[in-house]
Amino acid sequence: MMYKPLLIKLSVVACLLFSTSMVFAQSADAGKDLFRNLCASCHNRNMTQAMTGPALGGVQERWADYPEEDLYAWIRNSQALVETGHPRAVEVYNEFNQQLMTAFPTLTDEDVASLLLYIDGVFTGTYGATASAGGDAAGPQAAEDEGLLGGNLVYIVVIAFLVILSLLLARLISRLQYMSDKNAGKEVTEPRSLWAMLTSKTAIGLLVFGLVVIGGYTTVNNAVGLNRMQDYEPEQPIKFSHETHAGLHQIDCQYCHDGARRSKHSIIPATNTCMNCHKAIKTGSTYGTAEITKIFASIGFNPNNDQYIENYDELSQDEVKQIYTTWIANQYVLDNGQLDRRGERMMEDQWEDVVNSLTSETKPDVQGPIEWVRIHNLPDHVYFNHSQHVNVGGVECQTCHGPVEEMEVVKQFAPLSMGWCINCHRETEVQFSDNPYYASYAKYHEEIQSGERVGVTVEEIGGLECQKCHY
Repeated sequence: MMYKPLLIKLSVVACLLFSTSMVFAQSADAGKDLFRNLCASCHNRNMTQAMTGPALGGVQERWADYPEEDLYAWIRNSQALVETGHPRAVEVYNEFNQQLMTAFPTLTDEDVASLLLYIDGVFTGTYGATASAGGDAAGPQAAEDEGLLGGNLVYIVVIAFLVILSLLLARLISRLQYMSDKNAGKEVTEPRSLWAMLTSKTAIGLLVFGLVVIGGYTTVNNAVGLNRMQDYEPEQPIKFSHETHAGLHQIDCQYCHDGARRSKHSIIPATNTCMNCHKAIKTGSTYGTAEITKIFASIGFNPNNDQYIENYDELSQDEVKQIYTTWIANQYVLDNGQLDRRGERMMEDQWEDVVNSLTSETKPDVQGPIEWVRIHNLPDHVYFNHSQHVNVGGVECQTCHGPVEEMEVVKQFAPLSMGWCINCHRETEVQFSDNPYYASYAKYHEEIQSGERVGVTVEEIGGLECQKCHY
């Protein structure tokens, strides 16, 4: 038929458009997720400094003398490439004391391309560089917060396009069939309109079927995720910025959460830990006296004379108010020259905020510990030990808690579900090298030395046994 070439061309165009749209699925945002989950425990996130593994910035240039597939093979399974005698792979292997790199054989070419795109973007400073002209250094988080632009929007647009294309093709085919039958002298009826096609039993049946599938998936998915608190981001009594402390000032996580390396719990730092710095730093870069005064009022530090207040617990609320409103007023005078109405109003507002933040139904007085809102919480029947993961496993905080150094307000990054933990244990290789904790696994050490195995996963040393987490 004369119309078949036209149909074939339309089909080819549709396939090409669909294939082209899939290319956009490889993105720096997808690479960021891969880097967090697979690479961040061994490679420095700034891409310029070496850690357990080499700095990844500029890796494509360093491999420029070799085919691109060699770099991809090295990322998937570096040890396998080393065993072939590949010069660059052997050079990196020896440079880093023959440290075994975790193999990721399931990474697709698209995954690796996305990973390299993110690494290059961070290294060159182009990733997340869409901040406002006023200098809002939102960084990579800003790009991530744009939501669908990094991933799902592509698929939604593609699906919508394919649906519209299908309707147009169905309409076109119906019209061509009508013309063909008419030319052949057959008895024909006018082709159905687009509205008639959309309201036919077949179309309505397909729509109902699609709605049932989507509704069933949504119901099951929501049931599975019941009580999971991923992305939970509560307001805290003090506007503590991890982005400022852990990001800008690069304070190590374990300086404040020092229980992570020595106990089951990471612990919330006591106020005296805050005072190690804030005895000297008395006003904040963003909120001035508003938030740091809450720390002083909680622990009983008088910033007016740099002394801790004796018998602070015995003071009345009016006496406590006098101390800290005086401090707020004095700082206002230093900044503005005199205490005017605006300063008096600010003083009262800040003190009211101090009271609201440091008191509750169970804690009527300002004095005493800060009642932080817990974010990460596992069921009572689940056992998790921070020190086991931090000391023995060498797991980076960001692996479970995400890029906390980029969070102004901390949220729960991971789902903390059973499946999420199991997948991690299946994929994560144990740090066997120079780790006395695993010295008793003689068989695995021998197999690694003989080349029979590349590494040992948590699963292989009993990481999936029920009793490990449920006892």
